[in-house]
Amino acid sequence: MCDNFDNIRVNSEWCFKNVRSVERWTHGYHRYPAKFLPNLVEKLINEKTQKGDTIADLFAGCGTTLVEAKIQGRKSIGIDINPVAKLITKVKVNPIEPKKLEKQYSKFIETIKNYKKSSSYNKDFHERIDYWFESENKKKIAFLHKEILKEKNSKIRSFFLVSLSHILKNCSRWLQSSTKPQIDPNKKIQEPFKLFKKHTERMLKKNGEFYEKLNNEKNLKIECKIKKGDARNTKIEKNTINAVITSPPYVTSYEYADIHQLTGYWYEYMNNLPKFRKKFIGTFYSLNKKTNCNSNMAQKVIDKLLKKDDKMAKEVANYFNDMELVAKEMYRIVKKNGIVCIVIGNTTLKEVKIKSAEIFFGMLKSVGFEEERIIKRSIPYKLMPTIRDKNSGKFTKLNNENHKLVYPEEYILILRK
Repeated sequence: MCDNFDNIRVNSEWCFKNVRSVERWTHGYHRYPAKFLPNLVEKLINEKTQKGDTIADLFAGCGTTLVEAKIQGRKSIGIDINPVAKLITKVKVNPIEPKKLEKQYSKFIETIKNYKKSSSYNKDFHERIDYWFESENKKKIAFLHKEILKEKNSKIRSFFLVSLSHILKNCSRWLQSSTKPQIDPNKKIQEPFKLFKKHTERMLKKNGEFYEKLNNEKNLKIECKIKKGDARNTKIEKNTINAVITSPPYVTSYEYADIHQLTGYWYEYMNNLPKFRKKFIGTFYSLNKKTNCNSNMAQKVIDKLLKKDDKMAKEVANYFNDMELVAKEMYRIVKKNGIVCIVIGNTTLKEVKIKSAEIFFGMLKSVGFEEERIIKRSIPYKLMPTIRDKNSGKFTKLNNENHKLVYPEEYILILRK
């Protein structure tokens, strides 16, 4: 039994030094912050599950777990509250017959030649689209979007939508190196048609490789579902999941609603960002007013934060209360003798150490799971920024006077029902 996570040594087998697996198969279709490392998921699947098992990811994000599960011949189901994540995952796990896709792509490229600069492709754009995009790029993106929606095959239509979504940031005034929404007045903004063509052709290549791999392994038709839903109440039938493999958001994590707002507005997934934010776990925009938590360890953290920042204390309390509901939901859906593998890290907020891994581990045990193994891993290849603001805990730049360097480490919590 592990009493103190600080005493656990880093396990080099789980660090995957110098690995760039985020570029293989369909993992590179769309930018996504702090991506789940595919090698890590692959190793967990091979060591903790068998062919025919059903794997669930309750924070599916851009679908890494589902892609790897399909390759290994496991059925899977992903849940994510973010409609952009659902779109990306749906496309990544469902490769299209290459010749069919390439034929439709060639036709689509021909339609781009019909674009007339003098024509108006404007609609009633949301004001935030006008804020982020210059006039000519806005018209070109509107044209691409309109033409993509004419595609009758839903899989191909979604494939093109993911490619367009991926290039939106490059074609906007958004500071390219930042996940925080901010304008770069000196940015060299890229031209949409050229960039769409380049990225779609990259996706076409990866689609072909993935399709061939699944076809050779006879895994093309393996059941793989992605649903827009809430990790606290997944609607998954109880006692049906062999393994949960997931990575929850950090307490002071990315604001995914903000990061994906360009796609959200263009595809009309939302029209009110503040309202949209409140649906997410780990958000700084919750209206929660509670400062009490059932976890004693979490409560100690909250009490320390209350002395420094009342609002942040409430936000952290909300996060851990939500994560307790997630732990209960995991126990409900997992079969007897089923397993949960949770990748989660600790952080610091207002100079208060927040031991999220230990706290969630305690919650999982309190709902009925039994400890099997705790693994500590460093992240030598920087899949996530390592510079944080000492006060807010959010990712920042070196020129921030409050910055601090964080050597990223995280834990893999493995427990069994």
